[in-house]
Formats: sequence, C-alpha cells, structure tokens
Amino acid sequence: MFFKKKEKEILAPIDGEIIKMEEVKDPVFSGKMMGDGFAIKASGNEIKAVVSGTLSAVFPSKHAYGITTDDGMEFLIHIGIDTVNENGNGFESTANQGDKVKAGDTLIKIDRDYLLSKGYDLTTMVIFTNADAYKSFNTEYGKTVKAGEVAATYK
Repeated sequence: MFFKKKEKEILAPIDGEIIKMEEVKDPVFSGKMMGDGFAIKASGNEIKAVVSGTLSAVFPSKHAYGITTDDGMEFLIHIGIDTVNENGNGFESTANQGDKVKAGDTLIKIDRDYLLSKGYDLTTMVIFTNADAYKSFNTEYGKTVKAGEVAATYK
C-alpha cells in the first residue's frame, strides 16, 4: 500500500500580501542565501508562529525567530529588513527560546509606527533553512492573508 505524503500547512506570521522571495528588497533574501521560502509585505503588528514546534532561536534583537517542528523542519521568520539595527527597540517578545509553541500563537508584537518612522521595510520572510527536509512548497503569490491564516503548504 502506498501513502501519499500529506501536505503540511504554514501559517502567515503577519497580516499582508504574500510575495516571492526574489521580490524582497535585500539580496541576502532575494538571492535565497539563507534558504528558500516566501515573504509577506507586512501590514500588521503581531507576529504569529507559522507552525507548531519548538522555538529553536529567538534573536536578542527580537527581529527574527526560528521554529523546529517535531518532524525536523526548520523555519526562520525574519521581521523586516535591517531591523536588527534597532537592537530590540520596536519589538516585544512574548515567547522564549526553548518554548513549545502552537501554530498561530502570538510570539512578537511590533511597534509598526516606530519602525516605519525609522525608515524600515517591514517585509517579513519565512525561510526554510533545511532544504533537504521538504520536497516542495506551494503558496499563492499576491494573496492577502491575516496572521494565523494558511499562507503556504509543504511536503
């Protein structure tokens, strides 16, 4: 008997429009140097867990976090471009490294007005950092999503 590998859902980390990684205005992301994935032109201010798993990384600057699923898939969520330069200003984390999280849990709140006033692009990237752990992913580019809604699938 053959079993088709079921697609798994990836939730939107923030409200906004799904765009291709190649459209991100930073060569590290658009060149997929950290891995493939998708991005969201952010319009919200809450960052949610894209999958259930363990919070494997929370950067001290709170601009990025990593989640590892029970099946070994690794996701890096990077909030904005060059926002690391704020050293945590404009970010309020509600979770800590090592925490178990459920898809859709709020992890970080951003002060959108503050970060925009500093000139930051708040496009948020969802990166698959271990490319060998999945066969493919699918998303609908140009679609507008709310944080916590299904943004993509992978298998």
